Amino acid sequence: MAPFATGTTTPHSIEDGVRSLDDPRPSDITVLASSRAIIENRYTSATIVISLTTGKIITIWHSVLPESSFPPGTPYKDYSPHVLLPGLVDAHVHLNEPGRTEWEGFWTGTRAAAFGGVTTVVDMPLNAIPPTTTVAGLKEKVAAAQGKCWVDVGFYGGIIPGNAAELKPLVQAGVRGFKGFLIDSGVEEFPAVSSTDIAKVFAELADEPTTVMFHAEMIPPVTASVGDDVQWSLPPLAPTGPLDEYQTFLDSRPSSFELYAILEILSLAYLAPKLPLHIVHLSAVEAIPMLHQARQSGVKITAETCFHYLSLAAESIKAGDTRHKCCPPIRGQSNQDGLWDEMLETDSIIKTVVSDHSPCTPNLKLLPSHVPGSEGGLNARCASDAGKGDFFSAWGGISSVGLGLSILWTEAMRRGLDGRATLRNIERWCCVNTAKQVGLEHKKGELKVGMDGDVAVFDDEAEFEVEPNTMLFRNKCSPYEGKKLKGVVKETWLRGRKVHSREAGFVEKAGPSGELLLERRRKA
Repeated sequence: MAPFATGTTTPHSIEDGVRSLDDPRPSDITVLASSRAIIENRYTSATIVISLTTGKIITIWHSVLPESSFPPGTPYKDYSPHVLLPGLVDAHVHLNEPGRTEWEGFWTGTRAAAFGGVTTVVDMPLNAIPPTTTVAGLKEKVAAAQGKCWVDVGFYGGIIPGNAAELKPLVQAGVRGFKGFLIDSGVEEFPAVSSTDIAKVFAELADEPTTVMFHAEMIPPVTASVGDDVQWSLPPLAPTGPLDEYQTFLDSRPSSFELYAILEILSLAYLAPKLPLHIVHLSAVEAIPMLHQARQSGVKITAETCFHYLSLAAESIKAGDTRHKCCPPIRGQSNQDGLWDEMLETDSIIKTVVSDHSPCTPNLKLLPSHVPGSEGGLNARCASDAGKGDFFSAWGGISSVGLGLSILWTEAMRRGLDGRATLRNIERWCCVNTAKQVGLEHKKGELKVGMDGDVAVFDDEAEFEVEPNTMLFRNKCSPYEGKKLKGVVKETWLRGRKVHSREAGFVEKAGPSGELLLERRRKA
């Protein structure tokens, strides 16, 4: 008998997908092996058996078994020396459909994700029209996604003034969490919430199995007050220089915006002490000590940061290159170094790294003609650049879904970090913890028996240049264009079936097979 049929060489039991060698039926398992894999935070050789009936991992050996160990006809591939990683879970993506599908959509956004080894994305509640702030809005979103997803997709609900009564029904409908803004979101259908609104949200969700997340920027009071009335500034703060200079924009969104917003959230956390809270796209290192202090005092709060905050620095952004505009902004090199230092700590407050893929059509970026991705192109006449390159008027958002693994690996290698430790960290930041953040840790985020057979085959030595044909999101406008990245996802597998190959492209015959993840979250 083949080893897989007896299970004698593995500690794991085999419950399905097992037949004797002389069974003539087509195989209902697929086998992926490599001399290098990350299995439950362990760097090891591995042979992974996935049931094609359930899509679940049914056996893992910590060694490379030969193809002869399995029945004839069993799909088998030894990827040595490439690394087998869990499919990434990108817990912060704006897919924008319906309503702003020209910005991004389920078909293009999930193909871009699969290209980079991401097998699960969670869609943000805003930038689509309608936003996912009601059950009716969620239903429209789900209807728009049907048959278009190349990877599995979950959905967040939104919190806005006046929708507290919709929150429990959205939990019942299967949203993975909620997001609100403490500052203008940029779209009128998703207004910011006040402390009064947050108190209502906390009261409504205090005992629900969910997470409440915040875009944590807030305009602090002006220090010079008149009498008893506190003066407030209007966003953005008055420009300090030319509008096409990045430093001018950076000065208008200082770290104090993040600190003040986080203090506001923490001041209300006592209203729902069991409710997990989360700060999305943390950029300011100054906020880290207060988050640690809050956790030590019992507040259930975590934070994420983004690929762009870990790889781009304000000092390198050229005049008019509004591809780099996002909120909170990309800060200086020392700030980036501080984020890395925090992430490498054993008990870091930054638990996850996500893309915050927030695309738009190129015209909204107001790119001058010398910037790749501009409407006029490099040969456009100077007259076409009137009003272009304005960091205050351009849409804010970085496009990077599907590039994140390579971005992280490139930056870690540039910093001289240990390769094996970095692979284990990437599993933790981008797979295990992102799955846990959205209540999918029972099926996503690890190569483990009983979990979904989602696998990214990663060539850590290969390099590629980011070009339009390697940016599969709808609008080819990203600050990473032209950059050389190290680390290539050779293949992406979703529940035991190959979705994408770097050499052969997408498995078009099978079509999009992503599932919509709408089950109610489990109690922690």
